[in-house]
Formats: sequence, C-alpha cells, structure tokens
Amino acid sequence: MAETPVRLLSVGTALPGPPIDTAALAGAFGMDQVWRQWVDTFIGTRTRHLAVDLSTGERRDSLADLGERAAVQALTRAGISAEEIDVVVLGTATPDTLMPATVNVVAERLRIDGVPAFQLQSGCSGAVQTFDVAASLLATGRYRTALVVGGDVIAKHYDVKADLTALPPDELVNYVLFGDGAGAAVLSTAGPPEAPVLRSVLTRLSGLDRAPGQILRWYGLADRDTSEAPASEDYKAIEEFVPVLAEETADELLDDLGWDRAEVDYLLPPQLSVAMTGKITARLAFPAAEEVSCVAETGNNGNALVFFQLDRLLPRMTRPSRAIAVAIESSKWIKSGLALERA
Repeated sequence: MAETPVRLLSVGTALPGPPIDTAALAGAFGMDQVWRQWVDTFIGTRTRHLAVDLSTGERRDSLADLGERAAVQALTRAGISAEEIDVVVLGTATPDTLMPATVNVVAERLRIDGVPAFQLQSGCSGAVQTFDVAASLLATGRYRTALVVGGDVIAKHYDVKADLTALPPDELVNYVLFGDGAGAAVLSTAGPPEAPVLRSVLTRLSGLDRAPGQILRWYGLADRDTSEAPASEDYKAIEEFVPVLAEETADELLDDLGWDRAEVDYLLPPQLSVAMTGKITARLAFPAAEEVSCVAETGNNGNALVFFQLDRLLPRMTRPSRAIAVAIESSKWIKSGLALERA
C-alpha cells in the first residue's frame, strides 16, 4: 500500500423493504414444506431483503436509491461532507441502466461533482475492486478522500408469477440465495490514527479455461424474446471452485503481509450462503479469528456483502487487531480480498 496509509473511516449500509423469511418466500411462489426444508438444510439463509414487491412485481428501490442511502450514512459516520470527496468508485453486477452509469446518479444525488467517478461491472468481487481502485488513486497523492460504493438489486430479474416448481435447479437457486442491498465506505489518507489501515488489497482474474459459474443477461429490443434464462447458476461448479479460490486468496494476502494465520483476529469469509460460508470458513482454518458474517440475515446481496461485513466488524474491532476479508466472484472466477489492521 502507499507510504501514507489509507484508512477506513466509516461504513454505511442500506437494505430495501422488510426482511422476507423462507416461509414468506415459499408462500409467494406456492412452494411446499419440502422445499422450505431444503432451503433451511442446504442453503441456511433465514431472511433476505428484496427491492421488488413479491405480490405485485413493483420495484420499490433502485440501486441508486440504496447506494445513496448507504453513502449518506457512511459520510455522516465519518464526519465528512460530500464536498470533501475527491473520487467515487462503485461496483455492481446490476446497474440500474447501462447509461447513465449508476455511480454518476449516486454522485449527483449526493451533490458530488467535478471529481473522477468510476463504475466497475463485476460480481461479488466488485466490492473489493472498488477498494483496490480507490486506494491506488489515493496512493498517488493527487486525492485525499474516496467514497466507495457497492451493491446489487437482483430481484428485478425475478418473475413474480413464475411457477418455481417447473424451473430447473440452475434457475431456481437464484430465488433462494439472493437478496438486494448496498453499502458504502469512506477511505482517506487523512484519517485519524485510530481508524483501521487498509494494509493490502488483492484482485485476480482466475477464470482461464473455466466456464462461467453464473450468468446474468441484459436484453435489448433485438433479443428480449430469447428463450435464455435471465439468470442461471452452475452451483456444483461454485461448490467445487469457490473454497479453493478462497483459500488461495487468503494464502496470498498472508504471504504478501508476512502475517501468520494465528495472528488474524477477524475473518470475513465469502458469503454465498450460510451452508457454503461454514464450509469455506472451516477450510480457511484461522485458529484465533472471529467470523464476521451477515448472509443469514441479508441473503447473498452481491457487491453489498463486504460492506455489511465491514459494518459489523468496525464496532467490534479492538486495538490492536487484524482482519482478513475474502470475496470470490463465480461468473468468470475472480479472487479478491483485503486486509485491515488497527494499531
């Protein structure tokens, strides 16, 4: 990282609507008790928040709505005004529109102008990529404070009138795993000494010769009537590769920093589902680390997840302590992670 440390000053988060438990989800789609038991046993997610009203299909919140709320919270907690932000970076797999970029809509709502603004199109690793881009820019010395935002609104791809009993598993699983949400963080080279330092950020494309584990399609007028599903997932491939990539990510971060596993106090593992998170955490084997997870309550809300984990981490992060976060994107297989240290 830069000689002048980049510090994490604050985190903000936003969720749409009330929590929806598995029973309510099953009721909305006419699924039986066996399906509910399958979700509880093999997925483990208890609730999720959706930006779509399941009874009508009406969209209640856009990504820009959620991003704005999360950003306002982060700025308020940091004691930073919008005028003090020098760069804005947003990561998402589900922008509200292809143009204008959602990052620019969020910036305008915050009254931020005249600064660089970047939008990264990515799955779950996009949250970490926002930290990577922002920290690299801050390291140049040209900028002092950055606002990073990440989130996804996946429910807009739901067909609320779908017969889930007729869907193949690679489509059905998307109705179970995912939720919507957004998060934001303020990074600065001018932060107080008690704020955690961003010690390392890692992002690596790891998809050479691997088929995508997840596909999310956009449609235009020419192909909107295609028979292809808007979202599909190779969950078997995800179960096979994500734990391996998560371990490689953690190992590389530790090697880069010269940290031992036993010296890590907090672990923010990948948040695919409760069941998968448990398996990955066991494989990562940080003997003294407290797990910081949110997926049981939020569902897998993509690029918001790392922010929700950080939101839970900051109030409990003691001095001195170290934290490692890992996020894996399964669409074309990206390893990502970051390390924080509080002196």
